[in-house]
Amino acid sequence: MKNCKIVVIDDSMFSVAMLSEMLTNQGFEVLGSANNLEEALEAVRTLKPDLVTMDMTMPGADGLEVTKAIHIMDPNVKVVVVSSMMDDEIVKKAKKVNVSGYVQKPVDAEELALIINRVMADEELFKELEEIYYTVVKETLTDTFNKFFKAVPTFGDENNSNNEQVSHGISVVMGITGKYVGRIIFDTSNETVTNIAVKLLGREPKNTQEMINILAEIANIAAGNTCSMLNRKDKLLGLRVAPPTIVHGESLIISKSDLDTITSSKATTAFGDLYVNVGFKRGEGEWTTSI
Repeated sequence: MKNCKIVVIDDSMFSVAMLSEMLTNQGFEVLGSANNLEEALEAVRTLKPDLVTMDMTMPGADGLEVTKAIHIMDPNVKVVVVSSMMDDEIVKKAKKVNVSGYVQKPVDAEELALIINRVMADEELFKELEEIYYTVVKETLTDTFNKFFKAVPTFGDENNSNNEQVSHGISVVMGITGKYVGRIIFDTSNETVTNIAVKLLGREPKNTQEMINILAEIANIAAGNTCSMLNRKDKLLGLRVAPPTIVHGESLIISKSDLDTITSSKATTAFGDLYVNVGFKRGEGEWTTSI
């Protein structure tokens, strides 16, 4: 990743000094500072930063107005708001003017550095994720089956098409949040889940809900371990799983997804086939963080 050149925009000289020192200690190049709209535009014009940190409260024009003016001059400059104010309304307005990240004061140096690195690593980071995510999914699913059943699945050929799919009976969709949004779909037949349940419980499942609960827990463990492993490979990803969405029944259609990268394959297990489909989308996912 290239060295990020930053201008600090804040009407408080104390905040300017503190943020400048903090950013320098984190390895960024601080080119200068500005205290109002006019100074901010002049700094962007002459210093040509990659990114500016932006306070929300300044004389004459607030941080969102300054952000809009900067993007008229140079739409490629990234803006990370650093402000004591942070609520749903402000965050919504900030996203509308293409703010790239948001950190609340008092600022944690590592949190600020993480947000900036995520903002600046966008395409490079997505390519890294695209190269490794399915290998990690297969590894974590294999490990999950090995620990539960002392047996591992074998995976068929990978497919990258983004088409509608017919469910085999039960589908668990694990949403993923973080720098990029995505999802993992685990789809299989009632018969396969019944076989899994018998192995785990030592009896036939009582009802469909019990079968669903078992598949959902396996999916949650595999997806959670996948996110953890991807985050260990690059902490900028900051991936986490969302609660599962489960659908079941006959003639179910898994619709085409609005994702930029998709990989799927069939995992053959001792209990039947399990179909795994994983995808991620470019663009901003979660752009605040707490570490």
